[in-house]
Amino acid sequence: MLERLESIEKRYEELTHLMADPEVVSDLERLQSLAKEEAGLRDLVAKYRQYKATSRDLDETGAMLIGADEEMAALIKDEIERLRAQKERLEQEIKVALLPKDPHDEKDVIVEVRAGTGGEEAALFAADLFRMYTRYAENKSWDVDVLSRSESSAGGFKEVIFEIKGRGAYSRLKYESGVHRVQRVPVTEASGRLHTSTATVAVLPEAEDVEVDISPEELRIDIFHSGGAGGQNVNKVATAVRLTHIPTGLVVVCQDERSQLKNRMKAMTVLRARLLEREMAKQQQEVSEARRSQVGTGERSEKIRTYNFPQDRLSDHRIGANFHNLPRIMDGELDEVIDTVATSRQARELEEQLV
Repeated sequence: MLERLESIEKRYEELTHLMADPEVVSDLERLQSLAKEEAGLRDLVAKYRQYKATSRDLDETGAMLIGADEEMAALIKDEIERLRAQKERLEQEIKVALLPKDPHDEKDVIVEVRAGTGGEEAALFAADLFRMYTRYAENKSWDVDVLSRSESSAGGFKEVIFEIKGRGAYSRLKYESGVHRVQRVPVTEASGRLHTSTATVAVLPEAEDVEVDISPEELRIDIFHSGGAGGQNVNKVATAVRLTHIPTGLVVVCQDERSQLKNRMKAMTVLRARLLEREMAKQQQEVSEARRSQVGTGERSEKIRTYNFPQDRLSDHRIGANFHNLPRIMDGELDEVIDTVATSRQARELEEQLV
């Protein structure tokens, strides 16, 4: 590990010198590429340098024990314990930082929330999840754009598909993929009985054109009249778009916009994301059974969470952890939950590396 870190530090120093070279500065494209690489190494190199400094301090402090009186020796031993703990912490952080990076982590995402079992209550829960994710995005100063939605009669969502644009959006939200279960007394329940409903969440990294090549011959495009609210324009002008990807049978419908072109562009965005997810799932399946068990890999048939409102508790079943203050969580305060799941995943990956 230390040899690898020395090599990384050497490359970091090389990048620093290159970015100060007038010839490189004048080449904007190359400068941006080098700056991106340098930024990706900066935190790791800083931790490694702190680790080396702590190791030196530990050696020097240990040497001070020779000839020290009893009182001074006690102080030195306390400092040695502090430095050892700091060194172990830095070593663990470095190991995590050296784990293979998900190439999609910095991407924007397409989030698909669908009502599951539970009728209208499931649709209302889907709407609550949609609000939770949009509030989380707002807290992160990310942009949200609804691509498609199908409302229920009670004001919930049968399905809502939206895009979240922001640096690192996928790295945070990829852990949300799965079946979410809610246990609460619906507002429509007169007898006060507890109901259990579900909604599914899919988080897809947004695909770039170069990643997913879709030939025009592979698409069937249908244009039709939008349904739902929208006034007379909805009934008179055919703006809704249905894309069918013939090789896979994937179908995407977008009808929220009054412009046929905008609906088509949004539908293509969703289709590319779904095709990229299929390719990712295929690659993960080929790697190993262990990799397929990772959280957030699209195995949405598995129940990942329960939101128990009477007990004010969110339970994440993947890691066996409970969180309280559901109103705060449903208002978009998700960082504690996501951080805990991410840390658990990192620990599992570190174990797999040692096998």
